[in-house]
Order: sequence, then structure tokens, then C-alpha cells
Amino acid sequence: MPNTAQASSNTRRSSLLAALLATVAVCAGDAVARVFPFGPRHRAVNDLANQFVPFHAHLWDLLHGRADGGLLLDWRAGWGTSFLPDYGTYLSSPFAPLVALLPRADIEYAVYGITVLKTAVAAAAMTFLLRRLGPGPGAGAWWWAAVLGAAYALCGWSLAEGTYNPMWLDGLIAFPLLCLVGEWVREGRRPLLGPLVVAVCWLANFYTAYMATLGAALVLLVRLATTDGLRVRTVVVRAVATTALGIGLAAPVLVPVFLGSRHAHPGVVREFDPAAGTDVLARLLPATYGFATPAAFVCTAVPLLAGTLLFRRDVPGRERWLWPALCAAVALSMQWGPTHLLWHVFATPNGSPYRQTFVLSGVLVLAAWTAVSHGLPDRRALLGGAGVVVVLAAGALPSEVVTRWALLLAGAGLAAVAGALLLPRRGRYGILAALLVTGTLLGQAAATTAYADRERLTRLDDYPPLGPEEERRAAALAAADGWPAYRTDTGLPRFAGNDPLLLGGQGAAYYSSHTPAVLTETLTALGGGWTSRGRNLLSLDNPVTDAVFGVGARWRDGAVDRTDTYLPLVTARPPGPPPVYGPSPFRNQELLLGARVYEAPRAGACPVGTEVFLWAPDASGPARLGTHTTHLLGGRPKRSAAMTSLGIQRTAGTKVEAPGGGGKAEVGCLDHARLREAVTALRTTSATTIRPTRDGISATVPAGGPGTVVIAAPHIAGWQCAGGARPTSYGGLLALPAPASGTIDCTFRPPGLRAGLATGAAALTVLLLWRLTAIRRSRPRP
Repeated sequence: MPNTAQASSNTRRSSLLAALLATVAVCAGDAVARVFPFGPRHRAVNDLANQFVPFHAHLWDLLHGRADGGLLLDWRAGWGTSFLPDYGTYLSSPFAPLVALLPRADIEYAVYGITVLKTAVAAAAMTFLLRRLGPGPGAGAWWWAAVLGAAYALCGWSLAEGTYNPMWLDGLIAFPLLCLVGEWVREGRRPLLGPLVVAVCWLANFYTAYMATLGAALVLLVRLATTDGLRVRTVVVRAVATTALGIGLAAPVLVPVFLGSRHAHPGVVREFDPAAGTDVLARLLPATYGFATPAAFVCTAVPLLAGTLLFRRDVPGRERWLWPALCAAVALSMQWGPTHLLWHVFATPNGSPYRQTFVLSGVLVLAAWTAVSHGLPDRRALLGGAGVVVVLAAGALPSEVVTRWALLLAGAGLAAVAGALLLPRRGRYGILAALLVTGTLLGQAAATTAYADRERLTRLDDYPPLGPEEERRAAALAAADGWPAYRTDTGLPRFAGNDPLLLGGQGAAYYSSHTPAVLTETLTALGGGWTSRGRNLLSLDNPVTDAVFGVGARWRDGAVDRTDTYLPLVTARPPGPPPVYGPSPFRNQELLLGARVYEAPRAGACPVGTEVFLWAPDASGPARLGTHTTHLLGGRPKRSAAMTSLGIQRTAGTKVEAPGGGGKAEVGCLDHARLREAVTALRTTSATTIRPTRDGISATVPAGGPGTVVIAAPHIAGWQCAGGARPTSYGGLLALPAPASGTIDCTFRPPGLRAGLATGAAALTVLLLWRLTAIRRSRPRP
């Protein structure tokens, strides 16, 4: 009993030390780079600024009861979109709700704190797993486990990619947890807890959890192959059942996420192009960076110890060869097309093509611990392991990825760790050895963090940090908010891809992996702009679309601009077929409005008094009307420039100067008097009361009139209305036949929610029956 208590105490001590080391290394690296929150340089790059921070801000609003919508439906972004798929993709981590503990204005601090916390938990989880797998090298086992566990959490993938994709860090935590579940399955223990852990991992981030599950399955197979006397078939069946039940428990979120992807605007289809072998080896070194290469760095102590396995005669043959073989197999699978697709759910990702690299770091750490668990290596094995590290580093020398700092840090780290392993293992020499190894870990990880921080800002798209101007903008939008009487749009210039979620209002801007195809198509037909090949939708500043979608206030030119030329969210249209869009966005807007409000230019110029709009989706550069200049940024398929206003035509004959070489372009002359007349006419048949809810909308329209009721929200899958009315599309908007009662009541359920709930209930039932059956069988018979 005392030995068990001592082992448990050492495990806790190891895990806490690993978490502390991971925290110190990350914060020290950011401080050296003078990056937020330790300096003037910001972290707002790519999806961190466009998606993760805004989505966490929206979660803050949900948790504090300030959001427009609920868990199923988001009324803020994209004119009204499904939220559960976004929740399951970006916010379902158990750590995400912690943002509610800080003020909303400190959302960037909250996201950074969660990022560091996830890294620390990953270190603790791996350390706990290592202690569970083997006893370690005598008295020094506890700190060796802490160093190797922290080395895993501080791998290059975590420091270079996970830090600005914090949802992926849940996969970093999932890998050791799923390996632990594999140990329980192998030993026939914890049959109830195992599926629950699988469920939590898959709920936290299904994408990286899938990769972690594949890695844990490979680790389990190696553990079975290196352990005698176990029934492999029984264990494999039990492992499959445990995984299936866990995924089934997560189905209420996973199924809507999957179907949400099927309804999303298609992303980029890429062919996998493996990185050069020298570049792959270079990324094993500290202080390297590359967007299209695997960030495979892990503290030099790890490959050194893993390499000694090949030269350890005191290690059983199967362990001696199978663990290095697994490391090599995972590394090679990252470079081969078919296995690359297997790792990434059979689709080459848009962006970094090596998102499974954390699994390689994990198996390297497990191989290193396997060597350590049989005692520290002797001089012969240590020399062999050092030779392996030197050969790998030599293979990386031709790569342009290698830096002087990388070679210096790797060489110093190799010397320090090797020296520590050569020291006597007791007394003050043991303390010196611990300091050398820990110092190598902290130094290399902090330097890699700082180097990645600097390189990201020069190589990736970056955005301004939240500051006083954004706070002023958010306060002005909040003061102007009139929902649901009208929408308030965050306007231009945009701050990030999801401005409505971050700054407030109810606009068209929206960026997600689940951006509905119908929303992108509708916005494009109306002259809207986008980036990221149609998944990052921009605010459309146009009086006609503002009128149709009920935008009564909009941020423009540094202040909120109000208008009374807008329609309620629900209108009744006369009988007739729905609009069929053509190539002209000006004509499409008129079809959706139901009135002619644009004039064509006469002799190339708009009539005096009309507002001049230019639509040139593929143009990039300045566009002018007299002294008024605006800049377009288009070029499909990556970007599409939005229809833009060039101001009121003041002088007869003034023509638009569009950027050259921009493909097709069209000019429209908006007559505001006609627009006001059209809006006034439609208001007579609009809803008298409108009540948007957390999962739908209800309204009262004039009773008895034939025609169509149109709701100013995209016609996405999942809407259903009372009375059996089946929603249809009216120019991409939600519509249904005008009810005789004059009352409409529609609710939104994301596709797959019912199937997911049924699957989750079935999985829970099977799990409980399985457990009850096991309990009955374990009872002694009379």
C-alpha cells in the first residue's frame, strides 16, 4: 500500500511539473518574441482572428444571455445561419466555456489563456500515460516522465500550428487519453469510463480526435504485440466496441456537423504534394518554420532516447524494434498520398497538409519512454542514439528551412542531454542532470515558440488586434441595435471574417467551414463579395439589399449610418413564380425586391442624382467616379469583389473608371426615389408583429391574401413551419405560402439532429446494458 501511495504521489507530482514546464516554455517564448499579451506584436493571424476569437466571443454572449439566437440558430451572422455545426467544430471543447469568466472586452486574453491551459493539460495527460505504461528509471522516473510529457505538449506542431488553431489542441490532449483508454481495454478495466472518454475527445474536436484515434489504435497494436499472453482478437473487438460507443455518444453533435459540411459551400480541392525529404528532416529541429511542411520538432531528448532503443540489448526484442518501426511508419505515412488521405478523413486540407504531425510526436515520446522505462541507456546505446540524431540533422542540412539557430540549439541540446545521461544518477549529480535536461526542453521550446511567432506575422494574413477603435465601433453598433425591428450591420472596412459575432449586429458577414452553399450563391447573385473561395462572406453595403434584408443601421465612414428605407424581416409578396437569377446582380436585386430601381447608364454615364454602383468581381485596383475613389480586391476563384458605391452622380457625363484587366464589369444607377416607393408599397403587406426566437421565428401577416410570405433569411436546410407548410426558396430566401390565418410559426432544427439524438440514446442504452450484463456475470453464483 505505501508503494502504491508513493507511485500515485509521484504521478501527480510529475503531471503538475509537466504542466508547469509547458506553461513556462510557451509564455517565455511569447515574451521573447514580444507577442500578445507580453508585448506590442499581436497574434491575430488567419483563422485565429477570422474564426476562433469571434466564435468564442459569440459563445460568451450565449453564456451570458446576450446573443441573438441560441445553440441551434444564429441570427447574427450570414443573415441567419445554423449554429450547432459551428459549435461542434469550433466551440465544443470543455475548455471553451472558460471565456465566460473574463469580461467580453478581454476575449483575446481569454482565448490565449485557454490555449496555454490546453497545452499544459496535454503535458499532464501524456505524463500520466507514461507513468501508467512503465515504472521508469528508478528514483528519477518522476521528473523524466514530466520532461517527456512536456516535450510532447511542446512539440513543433503545438507551438507553430496549434497555438493559432486552438481547437486542434484538444486533439493534442486526446491522443494520450485515447492511448490510456487502449490500456484499459487491453486490461479489461473501466468499461464504462472508456467510452465516455472517447465521447469527450470526439466532442471536443472531432477532426483531430479522428487522427488521435488512428494513432492510439496503432499504439494499442504495438502494445499487444509486445505483451505476451493476451487474446488479441478479444482486445481488438473490445477496442472497436469502446470506440464505436464513444463516437455514438457524441453523435448528437457529430451528425449535424457532418451534414452541415455536406450543405456547405465547397472548399478548395487540392492534390497532395509531399514535402521534400530534407525539409521534413529539417522540421525535426528546433526554431524552424514552414506552412507546408510537418512541424515535427520535439525536444532533442526525445529522438535521442528513442534512437537508443535500436542499441539496447537489455530491452526485449519486440519493444526494441517495434517502437522505432512505428515511428518510422507514421513518418512515412505522412508523405504517401493514400495514407495522407486516410489521416485527413480522405480530403487534402486547405492549408497545412500535415495536421496529423502531433501523432508522430506522440509516438516518438512513447518510444523514448519505452527506452527510459528499462533504465537509462549505457554509453554504447547513448552513442548509437546520438548517431541517429546526428544523421537526421545531417540529412536536413541541404534544406532552406534550416537556420543557424536551429543547428545551434539542436547541437547544444544534444550535448546537454547526452552529458546528463552520462552523469552519476544520485545526489547532486542527479539534480544537475535534471537541470540540464529541463533546461534543454525549456530553451528549445521557448526558442521555437518565439521563432514561430515572428514568422507567422510575416508569412500569414494578419489582422489588427482588438483596441479602442473596435470597442468604440461595438458600442456604437450596440446603441443603434433595433433587432428585430431592423438589422444593424457591422459594415466596412471589415475587422475580421466574423465581425457580427465579434462586434455585434446582425449582418451578412460570415466565415466558417459550414458556410451554406445557398448563402454564398444568393449573396454572389446579389453582387456580394467574398474571399476564401466563397466561404468568407463580406458585408454588402447596398441600399437595395439593405432594404430587402431589413438593415436599418450600418457602420459607414467611422460612424453608424441610419436609414428608414428598409423592410421588416417578414413580408408578403403577390402571387407569382419566385425570382430566377441571371448574370446581372442589379437585375437580380430588382427581382428580389419586386420593383425596377436601377437605370442603365446613358452614353456610359449615370443620370445626375442617381447613386453609381460598380460591379467588377474580378477586378483589383482603384475605381473612380470624378474625385471619388474606391479600391477593389477581386479575382475569382479565390476572391470576388463586392458591388461598391462610387457616390452620387453630381455632374452630367462623368463616367466610371474601372480597373483594367478585371474581366466583366457592370455599372448600375440607383434611383433612391424609386427604392423608397417600392419599400413603402411592400410595407403595406408586411408582418405586423415579428418574434425571432432562439430556434425559429413567428410573425403575423395580413390574413386571407394569396401569395408568398418571405422571411429575410437564407433558405438553409432544417426549417419547418407549423401547419405542415413546407418552406421553399424565394430567390434564396426562406418562403412559404401565405397562411389563411395570417400567422406563421417556423422552427429550425439542424439536419441530422434527430438522427444524432437517436444514435446517442442508442449508444447510451447499449453501454448501460453492456455494463449491467458484465456486473451480473461477475457476481458469484449460489
